[in-house]
Amino acid sequence: MLIYAEAKALPNDQTEYVIPNDNTLLILDDDGPFRNRIGRALTQRGFAVNAVETVTEAKAIAKSNPPAFAVLDMRLEDGNGLDVVDVLHELRPDCKMVMLTGYGNLATAVSAVKRGAVDYLAKPADADDVCKALLAPRGEAPKPPENPMSADRVRWEHIQRVYELCGKNVSETARRLNMHRRTLQRILAKRAPR
Repeated sequence: MLIYAEAKALPNDQTEYVIPNDNTLLILDDDGPFRNRIGRALTQRGFAVNAVETVTEAKAIAKSNPPAFAVLDMRLEDGNGLDVVDVLHELRPDCKMVMLTGYGNLATAVSAVKRGAVDYLAKPADADDVCKALLAPRGEAPKPPENPMSADRVRWEHIQRVYELCGKNVSETARRLNMHRRTLQRILAKRAPR
C-alpha cells in the first residue's frame, strides 16, 4: 500500500482543480509504474491518495475508511475492480468512482456505470481526464478526454481482448472476429497503435 502524504505545487502547464474538503482517493491498479505515476499526479492535484494493487487491499480500505473518490482498474490478478465498486457503493453511496481498463468493452462499461461508477476510461488514462471525471457535477457527463484512443487503438484492444478470451487460440479468435487467420496473425504481430 502506498499513501501519498501531501500535495505539491502544480507545474505551470497543469490545470488547477477545486477539490472538496473530503479529498480521500483510493487507487486500485496492479500495474506498479502506472499506479505510482497516477498517484503522484493526483496528489499534486490535491487528492489524499491511498494506492493499492489488490482487490483484497482495496476492500479492506473501503470497509475501514470508505474514500470520497476511487480510481479502479477493471482486471486484476485477484479479482475484478467491479467487486470494489459494489463494496464502495454499499458503504459510501456518494463515492465517485472511475473505472480504468486496458480492454475497451461496452458491456463492462455499462455494468460499471450501473453499479455506481461515474465514468469509464481506457488505460493509460491521463491524470487530467481522471480529475475531470471525478470532479464532474453529479448527473453531468464529464467533458470528453483531450487525447482519446484512436479508432485503430480501440480496434486493436478489442482484438486483443477476444484473443485472450479465446485462450490465445488464433484460429478460434479469427473465426469469432470473422477475420482471415493470416490477417489476424499480422495484426497480433504488430505493436499497439497509439
